[in-house]
Order: sequence, then structure tokens, then C-alpha cells
Amino acid sequence: MTDLLRMLTGELPSWLEQSLIAACAAAIAVALALLAHHVLFRLLRRFARASSSESDNLVVMRLVRPTRWALIALALVMAARETPALDAVWERIGSIVMPALIGWMAVAILQAFVEAMIVRNDISMADNRRNRRRRTRLAIFGRIATFLIVFVTVGLMMLSIPGVRDIGVTLVASAGLAGLAVGAAAQPALKSLIAGFQMALTEPVVIGDAVIIGGEWGWIEEIRTTYVVVKVWDERRLVVPTAKFLDEIFQNWTKTTAQLLGTVLFYVDPTTRLEPIRQKFYELVEDNERWDGRVKHMQVTELTRDAIEIRFLMTAKDSPTLFDLRCDIREALIQWVAEAMPEAIVRSRMLPMGPLDVSGIGPVSGDVMAQMNGHAAAATG
Repeated sequence: MTDLLRMLTGELPSWLEQSLIAACAAAIAVALALLAHHVLFRLLRRFARASSSESDNLVVMRLVRPTRWALIALALVMAARETPALDAVWERIGSIVMPALIGWMAVAILQAFVEAMIVRNDISMADNRRNRRRRTRLAIFGRIATFLIVFVTVGLMMLSIPGVRDIGVTLVASAGLAGLAVGAAAQPALKSLIAGFQMALTEPVVIGDAVIIGGEWGWIEEIRTTYVVVKVWDERRLVVPTAKFLDEIFQNWTKTTAQLLGTVLFYVDPTTRLEPIRQKFYELVEDNERWDGRVKHMQVTELTRDAIEIRFLMTAKDSPTLFDLRCDIREALIQWVAEAMPEAIVRSRMLPMGPLDVSGIGPVSGDVMAQMNGHAAAATG
């Protein structure tokens, strides 16, 4: 190829001839690399569309850009072997470009793998605890692996620069002192980073868990290495440091399973017949599609002078469904009692009062005594 280019260029200055040869060789190499990339990924896209799995499409989409540049770099390397001028240029930039491309490829492959595994672990099913655990591990370890790949890539690129490498060797003597200073300043960040590793290993929460933390109830939406995003029921987002889930007490409603047991408290008059209410409660629960069929129970938990406290127990597949089920049952019972058993509505009672005994409070005039007895008679009437 070099001889052909020399024949085409004719008699030119040596430096210009070498530059033209290098430019033409590079252009031909890039064109061939782009053509090979186009043909290769056209076939890969066709295979991915023919597959029933969506993960194949994700892998192909993630690898398009990094593989294009990797093939270009490979073509330039092969062309540089035959072209001394191009080889001299590539020798200067190749030590920086190649680590960057390799790191880019590694990150793209890692992200494609993580996204493909996330798609395979569907969390839309009712009992999704196992899949949510896998998604959480993939998300945390994927970010950690990405950080390590980027760190190593940047390190290799810096080592290829002589001036930077010499500066690094010079600073080795003071690295210990600087490390102590940086460690003291970055203690909160390091604590959160280590807590992220602990979260991935011990799994106190996983993505999709229903939790109560800081007096707020919501779902774990995202888990990072240093913080956790909690989606509150009213669409707000709480950004909580990861260490808070390891150092403080919080409630996890879906630690072992998404199924939950909920209660509804109801108050009726002490003279109320309870069996009709029990039968109506069973009927309402059984007819509600949110009930999962596990538990339905009614208990009398308290008795006061004016009311009976009744507790209704019911179960649902997860916390949002349970909340809606409790609201449905509470509303239906209130409406039914008001229509079918109005006598069950709680009332305040006043005991009858007789003539007042004022023997222990000293002499009272006749007019005052008559007035007090009159008020007592009116109250009893």
C-alpha cells in the first residue's frame, strides 16, 4: 500500500510525502473499520430482533459506540505497522488512546450485562422479593465495578505520560502524610462508601422495599454506594445517607415477604350486637379483590363506658394494596352501620341525678336550694 501511495503522489518533499502517505493510510484504515463495524452490527441487530429476549437488544445497543472506536483503533494499529510516519504518530498517542478504549469497552460490557440481568429479573410479579434482591446487588456492585474500571483506566493513561509519572514518583515521599490528611477530611464520605459495601452484603433493604424511616413511609427507589433514595407516598423523594440504614432503627415492611397484615379499628355502642357486624366484615373482605385470602378476623380489644373497640384484621399481597384494602373496609363498614344498624353508633350518656345533698357544704338559703334542685330535675327530664 505504501508503494502505491508513493506512485500516486509523485515527486514531493519528503515530509509532505510522508504526511500524505500517513493521512491516506489512516483514512483507508478508518473507512475499512467503519465498513466492517456496519456489517457486523447489522447482523447482530438482526439476530437480536429475532430473539425473544429484550436483553440481547440492550447488549447490542450498549456495544455499538465503543466497538466502533475500538475497530478504528485496531485498524490504525495495523496500518501503522506498514506506514512509518503513521507509526510515529500512533506511538505518541496510542499509549493514551488504547487504555481509554479498553476501559470504555469494559464499562460498556459491564453496563450491558447489568441491564440485561435487570430486565430478566422482573419485579412486577406479586412475590418479587428474590428478584428485587438481585436487582439491588447488580446495581450496587455494578457501580463499584464501574468505579474500579474508571480508576484503573485513568491510572494507566496517567502512567503513559512521562511528566505525570515523574511527578508521581516525586510525591511518594509525602504520600503518607497526605493520605492521613485526606482520610481525615473524607471520613464521612469513606464511611458512606463502606456502608454501601455493607448494604450490598447484608441487605437490610433492597430496591422496592416498603420502609418507615425518619417518620416517613415510602419505598426504596434507588440504592447508591453513598446514599439511598426513598420515594415517599406523596411523590416526594428522601435522600438518606447509606450509613443511616446501618446505624439507626427503621421499619422494613417487606424484609422477608411483601405480604402484610393490617388492622382497622372501629367503635360501636356497648349495646350493639356484634355478630351481624362480624358477618358483614367477612362478606366485605371476601368480596374485595385486594384481599389475598390469608387472614380475616374480628376481635373486641377494648371496652369503655361509652364504646366498644373492635379490631378487624386482614391481609394483602403488599403494603400499597393493604392500605387501599383497609380504606375500603373502613368506608364500607361506616356506611353499612349508618344504614343497617344506626343504633350501633356511639352515643354519650348522662346518668340521672336526684336531689342534691348539701348537708356537708354549710347553710344554703331556700332560694338557692330550690334553684339547684330545679336544675337537677331539668337534667333528669
